[in-house]
Amino acid sequence: MKEREKCAQAMVKILESEGVKYIFGHPGEQILPFYDALRKSKIKHVLMRHEQGAAHAADAYARISGNFGVCVASAGPGALNLVMGVATAYKDSVPLLVITGDVPMDISGSDVFQEVDTPAIFKPITISTNRINNPEEGVLKLKKSLKMLRYGKTGPILLSCPKDVLEGAVDKYLIDKETDFPIKINFADLNDKVNRAIKLIENAKKPLILVGAGVFWSKATDKLLKFAEKYQIPVSTTYPARGVFSNEHPLFLGMIGVRGTEASNFAGKHADVLISLGSRLSERTMAGIGGCKIIQINLDENSHKGYINIKQDVGDFLDLLIDLKVVDREEWLEELGKYSTSYKIRTDYNEIPIKPQRAIKDILDASQDSIVVNDAGSHTTWVTLLQRIKKPSSFVFSGGFAPMGYGIPAAVGASLAEPQKTIVVIVGDGGFQMTSQELATIKQLKLPVTICLLNNQSLGIIKQWQRIHYDSTYEVDLENPDFVKLAKAYNIDARCVNSPGDIYSAVKKAVDLKRPYLVEVIIDRDEEIPLPETVA
Repeated sequence: MKEREKCAQAMVKILESEGVKYIFGHPGEQILPFYDALRKSKIKHVLMRHEQGAAHAADAYARISGNFGVCVASAGPGALNLVMGVATAYKDSVPLLVITGDVPMDISGSDVFQEVDTPAIFKPITISTNRINNPEEGVLKLKKSLKMLRYGKTGPILLSCPKDVLEGAVDKYLIDKETDFPIKINFADLNDKVNRAIKLIENAKKPLILVGAGVFWSKATDKLLKFAEKYQIPVSTTYPARGVFSNEHPLFLGMIGVRGTEASNFAGKHADVLISLGSRLSERTMAGIGGCKIIQINLDENSHKGYINIKQDVGDFLDLLIDLKVVDREEWLEELGKYSTSYKIRTDYNEIPIKPQRAIKDILDASQDSIVVNDAGSHTTWVTLLQRIKKPSSFVFSGGFAPMGYGIPAAVGASLAEPQKTIVVIVGDGGFQMTSQELATIKQLKLPVTICLLNNQSLGIIKQWQRIHYDSTYEVDLENPDFVKLAKAYNIDARCVNSPGDIYSAVKKAVDLKRPYLVEVIIDRDEEIPLPETVA
């Protein structure tokens, strides 16, 4: 007789075999069989205070570790609370395994307590959505999903698991059974496209490499560096790929597009060939690109919009470009050298209330050896304009969806992915109050997280847009709590900074303590961000 065990136990064992170290979640009735299996596992469960926080934490864990993240929730309300975080991961192509409970099969479809069509809700924000109909399917679909996360296009995958299915039995041999997940590629067509791309690159007089986050997920950062240096091709990045190529490298031009640098956008407008590596070429990126011929390398065919579109792993593509005979590009590099690769932003303000650009500069200066997690708000722009990133996995921001409230739960995942590093969260007073309950998680885990809370008592960027487009403001001013007392209620040390001369020392002291700490900075509520010409 074949040995059998519960589906939930088999799923947890498979996750163990894949090297999963952490699962971020919140338990509920319909997912309890999975939690019971997890209780006996070496995988550590991280109890977040809200399911949205679980998804954001798993997302940031993936961005820093380079591996997929895992989040878990129960049926109905629990699953739907994940939606914000899953959509965030989807927009930035972050590999995420999302496991939710569901009502038992025998009562499914009869509108019972907490029942919703979870797969239908998640379908637009995942690369694969699966309802598990029997225990064997649970094991096989999990294994297929894990292969997709490692070898296919990246993004979130949902497994919706009815409670009785998780409790059902499967044959143990299925745990170790190999499953096929072939990536369908027409190799004849691929070879033709690669050969055409090589000729374009060899003959390009003004080439430009555009780096997307796909370079990071394919673990091709070293290959990219060798390719750029060998053929002396300048490099621009998308927002999600900031840090994939060192900002200090002489070939680096900066971010391209809506918030692009002068050098990067000039190169984009005047290049004859653009080599797009792992980017979906969003409208914000394309704002900095002219009429050049685009070679686009991306496993996601839905993102293809180039002159030559190649469905291939970025690293595999770069492996083919080892012996090119390129034309001289010295004149092109000299031309680009006339333009700035950084932003001309004044920061030496000493006024009270503190200017946000001064605050951000001092926070970044005090966080040189830390991982910076950036929330969404008006401060986000100042971070973008002032930060120079030297290496991958040192900066986290949800660029594609940019929800307020991402930063604090993301700090949990980032810290567990790099436990030797201090995490510095930069967040506004609006975003902070959307997920501040995760202070409890940070304190419980004793994580080295410094939260820099910029308080302008308003939803600053929305206020600015209202002034520009409607000549008035409405419902954007905040009557805030005492944030220092709030942090201390969670047993987290905190202080408030009102003077610009105290910012650096306050943040540096907090970072050096290597424990949870909150630094509130009171900033000018009327200071507006500079708007890019393509948006204004």
